[in-house]
Amino acid sequence: MLKSEMFGKMFLLAVICCFLLIGCGKKTPPPTITKATEGLGPVESLDTAATDESATVEGRTSAPMLPVYFAFDSSMVAGDQVGRLEKNADFLKDHPQTKVRIEGNCDPRGTREYNLALGERRALSAQKYLVNLGVSGANLTTVSWGEEKLLLFGHDELSWAQDRRDDFVIVK
Repeated sequence: MLKSEMFGKMFLLAVICCFLLIGCGKKTPPPTITKATEGLGPVESLDTAATDESATVEGRTSAPMLPVYFAFDSSMVAGDQVGRLEKNADFLKDHPQTKVRIEGNCDPRGTREYNLALGERRALSAQKYLVNLGVSGANLTTVSWGEEKLLLFGHDELSWAQDRRDDFVIVK
């Protein structure tokens, strides 16, 4: 066997091994159905005041705004979520002094680093959308919580769908 053929086969074997090692990602447990505990609400976000104007109505979003939900592994605002962003934009344009933190969240699938990056892309996507609707970008900040602030801790699609969202939190 020639040295070049042997080197080529060893190189190919090394490449295949690398792909096999890279392809082994974080394994998620099999889905189980869990029941939400009644009477327990989400934890209040940082820097929020417990006033009527910033009361939480859905997710960790301050009233009267609404959170925006995303498809799995996506930061694109889906058509059925546009109305929510338009409602938030209308509120923010009617209250130009209101400062809002857009909090990007992910479900627990994927690595911590990947989910932090995806949460940031989601928050920036919503921020860009709001600015395009006429909201002042100076009043909007973003943060990614990744998978750190889950609303539901179940291992099923219903729970994961609630965790894939942007929250809009009025800050002091």
